[in-house]
Amino acid sequence: MSIVKILKPAATLGLGVLALVFCLQLWRAYVLAPWTRDGRVSAQVIRIAPEVSGQIDQLLVSDNQWVAKGDLLYRIDARAYRFELQQRAAEFAEARSVFEQRSAQLKRRSQLADAIAREEIDNAARDLAVAQARLDAARSQLAHAQLDLDRTTIRSPVDGYVTQLRLQPGDYAEAGHTNLFVVDGHSFWITGYFEETKLPGVRIGAPVSIKLMGFAPLLEGHVASMGRGIADANELRNDSGLPQVSPTFSWIRLAQRVPVRIELDRVPDGVELAAGMTASVEVTPPNAAPRWRLTQWLQAFL
Repeated sequence: MSIVKILKPAATLGLGVLALVFCLQLWRAYVLAPWTRDGRVSAQVIRIAPEVSGQIDQLLVSDNQWVAKGDLLYRIDARAYRFELQQRAAEFAEARSVFEQRSAQLKRRSQLADAIAREEIDNAARDLAVAQARLDAARSQLAHAQLDLDRTTIRSPVDGYVTQLRLQPGDYAEAGHTNLFVVDGHSFWITGYFEETKLPGVRIGAPVSIKLMGFAPLLEGHVASMGRGIADANELRNDSGLPQVSPTFSWIRLAQRVPVRIELDRVPDGVELAAGMTASVEVTPPNAAPRWRLTQWLQAFL
């Protein structure tokens, strides 16, 4: 038997073994390993709404600008609120004058208790109580007017980035209506949507490697929590109140995706995060054996 006849079956067998190993690793990478390419960068978005209404007098930020906590964002025309404050201050001064007058009157009549009727002292005491109530009301209204004036300056409640800015000087700001958004610069996290078949390998506190689509360096994090509910389309009801159950094919069962929150531990220099970025997420299960290099290559490039 020639060597060629021996090498041909051996080569065929070797290629078959390599193909089997490759398919096994492909199956491990896509079915068993706790990883997903369906990840998103998330962040808290603060909705800024004024507490008083008025025309925007000054806009002091631009779109996508970094702002520190307490930085001024915009001002509302404060003239009407200054007039209101002056009026309330005058009313408070008048109420205080009346209170002082009633207090002095009660003191004088109390000193003449032996010479005047008891009813006059009681009337003076009631007048003082009424003056005290009016003084308290005037003080409260003055404080409220001062608060409204202070609220005409809108400041950032967090460090972050102004986003989707559509305001212009002259726009009318309505109390309670959101007109500016700030992305909290210290709130970024990753949401990984894992197939339910991979959740057994996901544990709270497990280390995580994150690969952003637009950046080469890997980010590091850990599993913080796991979502405990996702929407069920079969829970919807029609006009008759009956559940709308979607038809399914018994031979096809798609695994649901469950959101997993991943807190970031290290972000390499040069990596700029933005909410909505796409990320690949790989969880290292506790006491997991090192994976083959081929598996890691498959997860990174396929």
